[in-house]
Amino acid sequence: MVALAALFALVLTGCGGGGDQTDGEPTAGDDTEDPGTTDGDAGEGGDAGPFTIGVSNGFTGSEWRTQMLANIEAAFEEYEEQGLVDELIIESADVDVDGQIQQIRNLVNAGVDAIIINPNSPDALNAAFDEAAEAGVRIYAIDQAVTAESVTNVVIDQNEWAKISARWLAEQVGEGGRVVGVNGIAGHPANEARWSGATEVLEEAGVEIVTQANANWSQSEGATVMADLLAQYGDDIDGVWAQDGVAEGVLRALVDADRLDLVTTGEARAGYMRLWQEHDVDTIGVVNPPGVGVTALRIAMRELQGGQLDESQLTDGNTILLPMPDSVTNAELEEWLAEVEDQPDGYSVDVMLSDDEVATYFQ
Repeated sequence: MVALAALFALVLTGCGGGGDQTDGEPTAGDDTEDPGTTDGDAGEGGDAGPFTIGVSNGFTGSEWRTQMLANIEAAFEEYEEQGLVDELIIESADVDVDGQIQQIRNLVNAGVDAIIINPNSPDALNAAFDEAAEAGVRIYAIDQAVTAESVTNVVIDQNEWAKISARWLAEQVGEGGRVVGVNGIAGHPANEARWSGATEVLEEAGVEIVTQANANWSQSEGATVMADLLAQYGDDIDGVWAQDGVAEGVLRALVDADRLDLVTTGEARAGYMRLWQEHDVDTIGVVNPPGVGVTALRIAMRELQGGQLDESQLTDGNTILLPMPDSVTNAELEEWLAEVEDQPDGYSVDVMLSDDEVATYFQ
């Protein structure tokens, strides 16, 4: 674990802000790094704590979300050992927008100092965000960006994330190729940003998108949706653009139907990579790190203690675009499989910024 943590630091050092592609390959990390925060002395305009942190998660049907929450809990425990935090309050349930608004209000009423939220909408939560900000609560949106100026977005560029695998797919099927898309949850900010990016790349490359369907970021639904698409379009398509939590289900459906002649994109999860190796397919796994929640927690802790974000590092005034990790390809598959050997199938290759790396976003 120590070696892996050191390798993480080497990979991410020098990435800086602005979402630049990393040099080299991120490794799979299953533990959080030492928070490395101050000794408890507050900076100008800050507080010495201890602080109460809230988390709002409006969707639970995903191993990615489970890993995200576990990462935050582990990092919080390290801050707790330093006496910098006293309570972590997690509101996590399958809720609609109104339900997530109630989650936010519950956290504010509980007296949290900061909220880390994986939002269900890019703009429908804005009024609740503004209420929380007026109450003195700092808010950080992770995984999916929101439009509220009262929120700091701590995200990868989901649009660009999708373009990486779409470019790869376009190269495989060529101009005139025909593909279908298997997406996550319709209307979710990340889902919409991803499909927009993939569509842009595929259409510019002259690839025809026959249709798309949503599988709610569920492996089982991904398999069902792909089986239905094969029944309807199987003889008329060349490939599949599948994103994130549905990709393993899509690949399993192709295996079961003996249709590995179709090219599909994938994800950097242990189960997908194992299936990939087992059937010797040519695919790509794009890294979407659940560790973004820990990165947001480290940013929150610095701000609560008086740190000032460097505005030159922000996009659109309130968005921190994190470095985009390199993708898994066939050339490195063996190496990646060794890194996740002891992890369950649902484990996502993970990256989280250390406190020193978070400090590069501050004045």
